[in-house]
Amino acid sequence: MAKKKLIGKIVSSKMQKTVVVEVERMKFHSKFKVRHKMHKRYKVHNEDPEYKVGDRVIIEESLPISKEKRWRIINKV
Repeated sequence: MAKKKLIGKIVSSKMQKTVVVEVERMKFHSKFKVRHKMHKRYKVHNEDPEYKVGDRVIIEESLPISKEKRWRIINKV
């Protein structure tokens, strides 16, 4: 099975070797026939301190690194 890849924006980098990435997607509401934005935040492993708040990055699923970290940064968009 292929690893999932998502594109998101870094919203927090206050932890050591961890950043919080917010991924936005559009969802269609079946009753009201309207699209709306959904947001989800992922804790992502960041070995290098080169990524800053506001950067758009590609993240990839990985084996569990800690209790909440299951994603790694691949590169900037």
